[in-house]
Amino acid sequence: MRIAVLGVGLIGGSIGLAARERIDGAEVVGYDARESALAAARERGAIDRAAGSVGEALEGADACFACAPVGALPALVADALAAAGGDCVVSDVGSVKGVVADATSDPRFIGGHPLAGAESAGVEHARADLFDAASWYLTPGERSSGILYERLHGIVVGLGAQPVAIDAATHDRLLATVSHLPHVLANVLVSQAARALAGEGEALPRVGPSFRDATRVAGANPDIWTDIYLANGEAIAAQLDEAADRLHAVAELLRARDAGAIETWNEAARADRRRLLEADLAGGPVHELRISVPNRPGIVASVALSLGKAGVNIVDMALSPAPDMRSGQMALWIAGDDAAARAEELIGELGFPVTRAS
Repeated sequence: MRIAVLGVGLIGGSIGLAARERIDGAEVVGYDARESALAAARERGAIDRAAGSVGEALEGADACFACAPVGALPALVADALAAAGGDCVVSDVGSVKGVVADATSDPRFIGGHPLAGAESAGVEHARADLFDAASWYLTPGERSSGILYERLHGIVVGLGAQPVAIDAATHDRLLATVSHLPHVLANVLVSQAARALAGEGEALPRVGPSFRDATRVAGANPDIWTDIYLANGEAIAAQLDEAADRLHAVAELLRARDAGAIETWNEAARADRRRLLEADLAGGPVHELRISVPNRPGIVASVALSLGKAGVNIVDMALSPAPDMRSGQMALWIAGDDAAARAEELIGELGFPVTRAS
């Protein structure tokens, strides 16, 4: 397994470290426009060897991860696809998927986004365990190769993460809510507090851990976040409009001094937070489902996206084409009794025969 990593910063370096440590026989070839980053990646053991160009990095590669700021990803992915072989899967790690998905319909490209990171950037902060138990979104398109999706899924599992299939547009709407909006609100809060304290001639009080918690991500790396704000601007703006409406409603409750309504609002928030946190704790025994499918483009993506949309996590998968290559079997491993039952139901709705292995 030869893996090309284009961009050996925190994420790219961590992919390299995890692959070399955990995937048997993996060879990692790194490319970065910054020679100092390549040298540091070699010193850290994040790559086996450094390449002088994208083309050199892709020679003989089975998989490629484009690791760069969102604004640079369409061009970098295009360069990777131009240099990659016909059986090389090309993915990226950007937190906005539509901007890359809209730029290519190549069946070798499958977008990705690991929900992992750190406050500090650079390969010197890379870790082999960065992706342990982290969700890693995969965004296959209608033309994505099923065989290459299976390979990418297996690599992501090998890196320690949990792959979750989702379409690019839904991904960007969700991330606007749970990632991008909090960054905007953190920036607004610190600026509002700074102006208020300056007007009062006071320093930041030594109390208020809630303020520090809520603003931890304020002023995040501008090289990364400016691109994110621009690439996903419409979705973020829509979430800001909704947040503004909700804040206005709370302001009206406070002005009305309606104790009952305020208590109800606060309790609803507590319940919502508990429900969201509990959704991350699903597990249970793993069930193998076997699905008979025709061998045509988009089948794997269709099944994966249907389950991902319903919150059903695929722990592992395998594809077995029939000798005549006209049909085949998908084997999916699903964690949890309820999730497996839901998966059977959804697959049946897609029109594919499914059985649960004993």
